[in-house]
Amino acid sequence: MISLLAAQLLNGLAIGMVYALTAFGLSIIKGLLNVPNFAHGAFYALGAYVCFAAMHVGMPFALALLLAFVAPAVVGVIVEKLGVARLMSGPYLYQLLFLFGTALVLEQLIIIIWGTVGLSAQPPEPLQGAFDLGFTWLPKYLVFNGAMAALTIAVVWLLIERTRLGSQIRAGIDKREMAQCLGIDVSRLVTAGFALGSGLAGLSGGLVLPLLGANATMGADMLSIAFVVLVIGGLGSLYGALAAGILVGVIQSVSSVFVPSASTVLIYVAMVATLMIRPQGLFGER
Repeated sequence: MISLLAAQLLNGLAIGMVYALTAFGLSIIKGLLNVPNFAHGAFYALGAYVCFAAMHVGMPFALALLLAFVAPAVVGVIVEKLGVARLMSGPYLYQLLFLFGTALVLEQLIIIIWGTVGLSAQPPEPLQGAFDLGFTWLPKYLVFNGAMAALTIAVVWLLIERTRLGSQIRAGIDKREMAQCLGIDVSRLVTAGFALGSGLAGLSGGLVLPLLGANATMGADMLSIAFVVLVIGGLGSLYGALAAGILVGVIQSVSSVFVPSASTVLIYVAMVATLMIRPQGLFGER
């Protein structure tokens, strides 16, 4: 039982890093726009399908993952420029409805292009098989999955914490009006942040393709988990998204051993408990 529990903890950490990566992008967009991006799950699904298409035509997996990031980022720029930016001065509800409609459009486009049947892909040969840890076998791709998500989060963290653009993004998240008064082009930041957040969602979709495959409803499933992570970590908190993503992944993985039928329900229980005890989330300030 101890070895099984340890194995599930490792699985939860790896999956939790992907949850954190998805929520990290959602948190950036939420912080800049102060609007939850209901299209985030659709960008996640788009990344998975773009990755599949790239691998299907013989592209290396590394290039397929790059395209899984770039394609949703480009679509994110188009969505932000043509829709979100035009609705910024209008009521809050208009942006929510637009993003919700965008999610439905992207989901239907995926169905039109790739159909409703789920797709799957094998990880590249060097990442197939498993490591023998003595007490359990740990799939190589699962290790790569968690490590790649962690590395991407680290790179984005360095971008946000150690570059001029990152400092402007943080200023736009924390004090939007003050940033505008200091001459920062917040509209440019919103576009860059929306592209980055959408690209991170797409990369997450590409990473989970060899694990979970791709299907038309995968975006909605991940979106609900991403919002749970966002609420537990704290709305707009980048560090909270990381911590809560790992926490949710571990809860879901470990509970699948003891109460498999309630493994998904428990993450929502954790969200409700967080809201009751600390409404602003673990790392939220407002």
